[in-house]
Amino acid sequence: MNDLSPYGRYRDDAAVLAAIGARVEAQTARVTVRLPQDLADAAVAAWERDERRAPVRETPERHRLRDHAAELALIGLAISERGRREGGAVLVDLDIAAAGAAVRAAQ
Repeated sequence: MNDLSPYGRYRDDAAVLAAIGARVEAQTARVTVRLPQDLADAAVAAWERDERRAPVRETPERHRLRDHAAELALIGLAISERGRREGGAVLVDLDIAAAGAAVRAAQ
């Protein structure tokens, strides 16, 4: 059965977006970015932080904040594994998804 409701169309749109994402990822799996040392250090600190407590019931805003913190921690992991200092900056190859998450957080 063809779902003509707006959410049926949104589900179809999401599938197309995912297919585009798969093509983009295959062409640009990683992107090299230059970060100031202080931002790179903050990202690594987020990765090294011990967050063992289970989250309590969250509002959508708190969920978004926790999601951003998790994305930052993954960038910190990438920096600690493959970041390289160059002058006062750090160069790191980020997965395109991590780079995209950072860009979305800035918007």
